[in-house]
Amino acid sequence: MSIPQSGGGPIERYEQLVEYLESGCKPKADWRIGTEHEKFGYCRDTLKPLPYDGPRSIKAMLEGLRDRFGWKPILEQDNIIGLELNGANISLEPGGQLELSGAPLRSIHETCDEVNEHLREVKAVADEIGAGFIGLGTAPEWTHEEMPQMPKGRYRLMTDYMDRVGELGKQMMYRTCTVQVNLDFASEADMTQKLRVALALQPVATALFANSPFLEGKLNGHKSWRSRIWRDLDASRTGMLPFVFEPGFGFQAWVEYGLDVPMYFVYRDGKYINALGQSFRDFMKGKLPALPGETPTLSDWADHLTTVFPEARIKKYMEMRGADGGPWRRLCALPAFWTGLLYDGTALDAAWDLVKGFDAETREGLRVAASVDGLQGSAGGVSLRELAREAVKIAAIGLEGRAIPGAGGMIPDETHFLNALQDSVETGRVPADELLDHFHGDWNGDLNRIYSEYSY
Repeated sequence: MSIPQSGGGPIERYEQLVEYLESGCKPKADWRIGTEHEKFGYCRDTLKPLPYDGPRSIKAMLEGLRDRFGWKPILEQDNIIGLELNGANISLEPGGQLELSGAPLRSIHETCDEVNEHLREVKAVADEIGAGFIGLGTAPEWTHEEMPQMPKGRYRLMTDYMDRVGELGKQMMYRTCTVQVNLDFASEADMTQKLRVALALQPVATALFANSPFLEGKLNGHKSWRSRIWRDLDASRTGMLPFVFEPGFGFQAWVEYGLDVPMYFVYRDGKYINALGQSFRDFMKGKLPALPGETPTLSDWADHLTTVFPEARIKKYMEMRGADGGPWRRLCALPAFWTGLLYDGTALDAAWDLVKGFDAETREGLRVAASVDGLQGSAGGVSLRELAREAVKIAAIGLEGRAIPGAGGMIPDETHFLNALQDSVETGRVPADELLDHFHGDWNGDLNRIYSEYSY
């Protein structure tokens, strides 16, 4: 989840909310790729989650990365809660999940190098303190009561609110991990086409990256329990957003949606002020109960947009949010998949042709089927495996069209980053299937094996 945003000064006109989003439009030459991924830290001897404080802890990890590799600390109330360096930042999810939000980079080659370097640094510090890190969609064994709470005011407020609006919000906060990619758009029309493709194909990403079949040491009946959680969290700020597919959708429609999402907080002077359930529309009128008489800044609007959690969302860029955290190959495969689909005009048109006939019921049905059955799911007569086969094929065409070489020109383009996904399409198997085979086979139901065999 986000650190406080820097959006700008006072909002004096409604149009500034739209202009804020429009300001993200960039010419194609300036489009970049930002990869985010989260991972669970644990104590190697006990296999329990890392606490925030102590010699073997999240704090020790952050301080080690600061001291050994030159990251600059981000503080909240004198607690170290993140790091930044060269356009990238490391932040904490509510249960101590360590997240890299990568710098905006030109190619998948560069973003994958960044991932590799980050995991190398994390492992170097973790080995010194007796910690490990693992990439999964959900914590396989830990209960909510075992999870630490990070010293971030935003998370304290959200924790209190979650049980009022859904059943599974705290599971999302404390016991899930994802991998995401952030991409650019050129114009309102370009944003609209990309967002429609992103939402319609997000179930394919969920299926291909499904990696969370366990909860509290037991089978949970889903290949992506993380995706299941998002269906019962807070209907006002999650979902597949049918309005995006309506005629005339654009930045203003997104602003109207954002204004209707209940607030969590206002950030002032280093502190999060409780505005749970209050209205940004009232804030615009100077009638926010949390700050009577005050009106918002663009930084407040930027913060508020980070509390909107649909399957894909826009800010000054677009975020793909449907994938479970997972093994190394898929940390590079996700940005390759979406970059191939959205950053080449021919591929983008082909992707839209693939999904433009879906109705809202089919899109939602695919979302549910992906979480339960992975690539074996279907809805509305659409097979997720066949849809994934076509989507991965189009992504490869898009990456070939970009023709960005790597390894000093030894690798002609970025298509090899799709290899893991092509394997899944051919076999019908995703990471959850492999985990389930181990659970029923050589692990004999012992999930302790997952740490030694699947940690980074």
